[in-house]
Amino acid sequence: MKDSLLYLAIFTIGLVLALWGVLPDVLLSASISKWILYGLLFFVGIQIGSSKGAFWAIRSIGRRIVWVPVATTLGTFAAAAIASLILPLRSLTDCLSVGAGFAYYSLSSILISGYRGAELGTIALLANIFREFMVLVFAPWMVKHFGPLSPICAGGATTMDTTLPVITRYSGTDYVVVALFHGMIIDFSVPLWVSFFAGLG
Repeated sequence: MKDSLLYLAIFTIGLVLALWGVLPDVLLSASISKWILYGLLFFVGIQIGSSKGAFWAIRSIGRRIVWVPVATTLGTFAAAAIASLILPLRSLTDCLSVGAGFAYYSLSSILISGYRGAELGTIALLANIFREFMVLVFAPWMVKHFGPLSPICAGGATTMDTTLPVITRYSGTDYVVVALFHGMIIDFSVPLWVSFFAGLG
């Protein structure tokens, strides 16, 4: 949670500085955002490649583990589609793009900003930060009412890092490898899904 607050604070500082017009033009160019995105994707690859526990989970639990990220993906897209019906100013592809961030707010918000503009990118940032906070705060309630897999599915891409301690505490150590594998798959899928939906129009 501390990291999320730090990211939100940095985002707010950047927003205020840009509004005040005190940043040099080089920082406002589209090429800078593009290279930052490339760097983020590079480090995502490193993070996934170094996550030995997630690969071990496939061998230890078997093919059934694959259904957890599938359920997360389908459930998220269904909720995003419903949100598009409730929010008349947002299209289906807007809502699916935001949902496809799967709580990976730093990467998804940059991607969406590049495709759809800063307004939707900001919405993606806040929505995906809220998704992570929801797991950090409500994990005990989720486990009690919906079972030990619920905070894993709700956590999206964060289950291999920031929400893993909470999942371990309330879902149990038996679900650590599931959370690691789930986080790795969802983490990898974020740039693919976001680019796909945001590029549809």
